[in-house]
Amino acid sequence: MNIWLVFLLGGLVTFGMRLSFIYLFGRFDVPQVVHRALRFVPPAVLSAIIFPSILMPNNYLDISLTNHRWMAGLVAVLVALWTKNTLLTILAGMAALLILQLVF
Repeated sequence: MNIWLVFLLGGLVTFGMRLSFIYLFGRFDVPQVVHRALRFVPPAVLSAIIFPSILMPNNYLDISLTNHRWMAGLVAVLVALWTKNTLLTILAGMAALLILQLVF
């Protein structure tokens, strides 16, 4: 019973925090500097999540040709630069990782 109470309270706190930001941004004029700064939050968070898993698969920096994640990431970057298509980028990266793991 206690674990469900923790889940419920955690969900309510998270929901409340997100709702408060949505509500506040709708009520107040946010300075242009804040708007410009907030544009960089999603890429920064995504980079903080993705780069360690690609570059440090075994808890140490590995940028060798034997790191399949690194090679698949390079394929995904090239596809992204070439096509500017998110879905194709994801599919190409996943396919490259699968092929590299099966072949090598």
